[in-house]
Amino acid sequence: MFEIFAPGGQFISNYLIEISTALVACLLVVIGADVNRLLRNSLRNTNFFVRTVCFILLNAFGYGLVIIKLTPYLAKLLGKSEPGLMFSLVVLSFVSIGIWAQRNRQI
Repeated sequence: MFEIFAPGGQFISNYLIEISTALVACLLVVIGADVNRLLRNSLRNTNFFVRTVCFILLNAFGYGLVIIKLTPYLAKLLGKSEPGLMFSLVVLSFVSIGIWAQRNRQI
């Protein structure tokens, strides 16, 4: 079955860094709303300045760090798989994130 998807996997193999970045970013967009909500609820009674600094640290440095550190790992992991399997995993991952976003009413 994966032989059918092998040409697609060979085509996207040159773009694994970009695909991995997109996957991590999409995942963070979906879970970011929940994480920001938790942060907002936990810092509700604190000073405006503290809430703002925590928000900036989480969004600029926290999410940025996750993207920078997770992207090469995911690209390497995808690169080790066979082309047909890699293509299937990438498509399934994007579809799953899209379904998850739809169910969380983010689309």
